[in-house]
Amino acid sequence: MFLSIYLSIYLSIYLSIYLSNTKILLERGEKVDDEERLLLQGYTGEAQDSISTLPRKLAVQIFSYLDVIDLAHCSRVCRSWKILTQVSSLWNSLNLHQIKNRLTDSTARKLLNHCRPYLIHLNLRGLTYKILICQSAHLSLYFGNLQFLSLAFCYKFTDKGMMYLAESKCCKNLEHLDLSGCLQLTPLGFKQLSGNCDQLKTFIVDDFPTLTDGYIQDILQHDEKLTYISFLGSPLLTDLAFKRFPQSKYLNTVKIEGNQRISDATIKQLSRLCTSLTHIYLGDCQRLTDNCLKYLATCKHLTVLNMAECIRITDSGIRSLGEGVCTAKLRELNLSNCIRLGDMSVVSICKKLQNLAYLNLSFCENINESVLELLGQAPSLISLDISGCSCGDQGLSAIGNAVHLKDLTASECNGVTDLGLQKFAKQCEGIERVDLSHCVQITDAAIKNLAFCCRLLSCIKLSGCKHLTDLSLQYLSGVCHYIISLDISGCTLITDKGIRFLRKGCHWLRILNILYCKGISKSAAQKMMKSIEIVHYSTEDTPASFKY
Repeated sequence: MFLSIYLSIYLSIYLSIYLSNTKILLERGEKVDDEERLLLQGYTGEAQDSISTLPRKLAVQIFSYLDVIDLAHCSRVCRSWKILTQVSSLWNSLNLHQIKNRLTDSTARKLLNHCRPYLIHLNLRGLTYKILICQSAHLSLYFGNLQFLSLAFCYKFTDKGMMYLAESKCCKNLEHLDLSGCLQLTPLGFKQLSGNCDQLKTFIVDDFPTLTDGYIQDILQHDEKLTYISFLGSPLLTDLAFKRFPQSKYLNTVKIEGNQRISDATIKQLSRLCTSLTHIYLGDCQRLTDNCLKYLATCKHLTVLNMAECIRITDSGIRSLGEGVCTAKLRELNLSNCIRLGDMSVVSICKKLQNLAYLNLSFCENINESVLELLGQAPSLISLDISGCSCGDQGLSAIGNAVHLKDLTASECNGVTDLGLQKFAKQCEGIERVDLSHCVQITDAAIKNLAFCCRLLSCIKLSGCKHLTDLSLQYLSGVCHYIISLDISGCTLITDKGIRFLRKGCHWLRILNILYCKGISKSAAQKMMKSIEIVHYSTEDTPASFKY
């Protein structure tokens, strides 16, 4: 209450100073922006609401969180709001993807026409209309300042549109281009862009299963200012696409996923020519071997490395990584489903990667529990995923010694019992996110210890913990008042009584998953839907994956 009073006084003083200064400028005959002049006039008349009386910058900041439809509605409230919603800074970014289900072709044309003088950021993701962007006249005349353009999943944007884009003024200033999912485009369309987008920094072509080397070769070869390239879900790319890749001091992020043709040769080429690499994503590229990690170890700026599902990676590769210059800055390492990794990989990580904050070892089944205990000594570890690993009570208890740990994912760790979770909770009181899904031995007693020891919990996943009852929700709602997300799917013993506990105690709850909960009635779920943004509810039988 006192805070709101002081804030009101502060805003009143700020506003009075702002208006008096503007009046002085007018009296002196000095130049004042038209927006400020109109806004000043608006304050003397109809503007009596709280937003209209705020300083202009603050009021505009509030309106910046609205989409274009809501802005249009706000402009009809009063004259003051109409002036505020016409401020140019609100219209230099246009995200039509947010409102695509409410958008017509005519409305899209009007919006683009309204924003054309100052539009910098344009997101057309998923739109199927033949909108103005496909017409060369509008591109060349009206969108000369465009820097960000997303045409992802715009299935009506064809090679002809690419030709218009390449010939337009906006192509010269374009820094971000997303063509994900545009399967109707051909290599000829992509070739139109080569050499025309001189300022292109971010190039994204995800979810493009027909993408071949011919599509992107020319762009990679000629656009030397690229800093970010992403080809997720493009299985047909080969080493040939990167063979003529030029030396680049700008490229820092490379993403390739789901590709069985890219080999160590590509990684050798990139690590040698691109000295500023910081983020490397190579998930499910199964031809990559330990040699790949030897090359990446030489990247002195490497911060994030994702090698998930690269099944040929072994302990030798992790040892090479730990011996390279990349250890100084490496903060995130994802080795999920690297099934050949063993105990020595964890030893190398704990000894060499002292600055590692995020580590994913999920489903590395050959790593023993005794070695996982070493992770409790990791000095910088914030987030750890050991899902599906051979971790029991002893390992979980030791991991609790990690002083900075905030996020633990230990789903499908069947060896974890109430005792292990009790010891972990007492040692790791600052934990904020815990995933214990399908830890089938856990009971209400474990959740009681977790709740009373770890009161800062914001996200808890207990899906498939079949022994939990309403008592668990009573403990959590009683002391963990910061819970935002809760998943109790498949907890068939939980009833409406437990939901009532949540409604009374968890006032910050925004996401609730209660799938396959036969004990929870539809009426109880509907009551939760009134106060919670996202509720996933069903009373179907638990799927076979729950192994009940």
